[in-house]
Amino acid sequence: MPWINTLTCMIAAALEKEHDLLWTVVGGALLTAFLDVVFHKLASPHIVNLLRGKKVDKLFQKVKNKLIVVRAVLDDAEKRQITDSNVKEWLDILKDVVYEVDDLLDEVSTNAATQKEVSKSFPRLFNLKKMVNVNKLKDIVDRLDDILEQTKNLNLKQIQEEKEEPCKAQPTSLEDGFPIHGRDKDKEAIIKLLLEDSGELLLEYTSVGEHCNSHDKVSVVAIVGMGGVGKTTLARSVYNDSDLRHTFDLKAWFYLSENFDIKKVTKTMIEQVTKKSCELDDLNALQLDLMDKLKDKKFFFVLDDVWINDYDNWCSLTKPFLSGITGSKILVTSRNRNVADVVPFHTVKVHSLGKLSHEDCWLVFANHSFPHLKSGENRITLEKIGREIVKKCNGLPLAAQSLGGMLRRKHAIRDWNNILESDIWELPENQCKIIPALRISYYYLPPHLKRCFVYCSLYPKNYEFKKIDLILLWMAEDLLKQPRIGKTLEEVGFEYFDYLVSTSFFQHSGSGTWGNDFVMHDLMHDLATSLGGKFYSVSKEVGLETKIDVKTRHLSFSKFSDPVSDKFEVFRKGKFVRTFLPINFELCPFNNEKAGSTIISKLTYLRVLSFCDFKGLDALPDSIGDLIHLRYLNLSGTSIGTLPESVCNLYNLQTLKLNNCILLTKLPVGIQNLVNLRHLDINPTYIE
Repeated sequence: MPWINTLTCMIAAALEKEHDLLWTVVGGALLTAFLDVVFHKLASPHIVNLLRGKKVDKLFQKVKNKLIVVRAVLDDAEKRQITDSNVKEWLDILKDVVYEVDDLLDEVSTNAATQKEVSKSFPRLFNLKKMVNVNKLKDIVDRLDDILEQTKNLNLKQIQEEKEEPCKAQPTSLEDGFPIHGRDKDKEAIIKLLLEDSGELLLEYTSVGEHCNSHDKVSVVAIVGMGGVGKTTLARSVYNDSDLRHTFDLKAWFYLSENFDIKKVTKTMIEQVTKKSCELDDLNALQLDLMDKLKDKKFFFVLDDVWINDYDNWCSLTKPFLSGITGSKILVTSRNRNVADVVPFHTVKVHSLGKLSHEDCWLVFANHSFPHLKSGENRITLEKIGREIVKKCNGLPLAAQSLGGMLRRKHAIRDWNNILESDIWELPENQCKIIPALRISYYYLPPHLKRCFVYCSLYPKNYEFKKIDLILLWMAEDLLKQPRIGKTLEEVGFEYFDYLVSTSFFQHSGSGTWGNDFVMHDLMHDLATSLGGKFYSVSKEVGLETKIDVKTRHLSFSKFSDPVSDKFEVFRKGKFVRTFLPINFELCPFNNEKAGSTIISKLTYLRVLSFCDFKGLDALPDSIGDLIHLRYLNLSGTSIGTLPESVCNLYNLQTLKLNNCILLTKLPVGIQNLVNLRHLDINPTYIE
């Protein structure tokens, strides 16, 4: 669609002109962004004016104050939940309460907005008590009291300083002695880029303002790829290659992380270059000393695991590099493509590192898992199982290495089969390093992007999704920050999506037209699923026997195995479900006459409701208008011939999809009452 292409170009241009504050705030707990949404609603003018002077206002104020206290310990809780099941359970209980607070506020806000005109003309008809479930609010206050008490028992602490990086072994320039498979061409290409002083640029980025000629002396090569793909291993091999040994006067390796301290990094650089301890402690003195050490030198530096996507930080870090001579090189490894865009040098060449072939991945696995095992029947069997395990690694050498190392001393066929047949993400983290590797990428996402990423666990593995489709769902679920003046929610969603692509959380599928289709790597999907926990449920079949947790808020599925019935466990335990989303829906027998009314009457908190491809669904009940929280309604591919007028009562509805509803010929008379409707898809239909 032309408007989408235009919008994308506008966003790209805007991002080049300014560094949006959206990306300068990193880290933070998943629940932090959710609480911000709740606080935003509590501070909204019509809520404040509605509650002012009322008794119920004191209860809401208590809720707010308790949530503020809880918010302070969320960062500590998010880190500790990985190893402490009690903390994880505490977070789940808290999240469940926050969902209920959000639902209650949404209900009050919606009722206030829709009854505003009524209250002006008939003030006596406006009854706040009927709009607020006071007993439920009191129950929430009591539950928050219990949650706060547990913070003491769990010894949760407020983290005021900069985030400590999750426990991770710092990579060094030393090789581990294992051969590198499948990277010969990548290594050859990078060495070629490092040895040339000029040539055709793969990418050239000129920042705001004119650079002096000093910026032409140093050029940068960036290895960019998803976590676990082997960027550091490749950089290490290049760093130690004999072809580069006599090319540069100075050579050094530096490991950077998200919470890097420019003074500490500069001091480390001096110590690496001089091979002596540095006693200086002032940044200016340190930079002058490093500049002196690099003067008239041709140097080669590796900056490993770089997350700096702020131009000013890059400039501050690299000022001393300008004293080097022409031909000096910096090799950067990063998961974030945006890092290369803000490097303050004229010449930046980007090498995207892809996944290994299955055979090369197998060789990585075999090097770590079969070092001492002699040939024989047992080894033949283990190799067969091992090759199936490697398929799960999906081309990521880090996954192959981690699993291979874990199985290195396990020679029993039973042990290998257990790995093959189980979810590897349930393994203890001290045995399988791939989870920490991916968690680091997730950990440093801004909190609002964490929610968006976890939401994608509703998609099945290898599902190809479109950017705009996902953004509309994010918008309906209130996962997008309210935009600044002059920017739309859709533009915010595009920025979120593009950032997740640039950091390898999403990847182009390669099979879609014009690059519009995206997928999540299986390992990323597993990470999202583990983070979603009880609140997200993905079922292949929904039926009488389908189990669902009482905390579940988001549900996706591909088929019904039984006629829709009010005896479904989904309706009994999942009454607070917000998302009812068929994906790759398979047409199965179900009671079409009662299906819609049963689902709508039982799931009254829905924000996303899709009956897409329910071929036998030919009508919606009038009760659809009672879903006051609903933002997204998808009836595409159904047999619906008319829409009930009650659809026009859906004050919050943002998206109405009627694609391929070939029997639909008209819209309800009161469609103009949908004041928040942003997207109406009626192509192809025969609407007059």
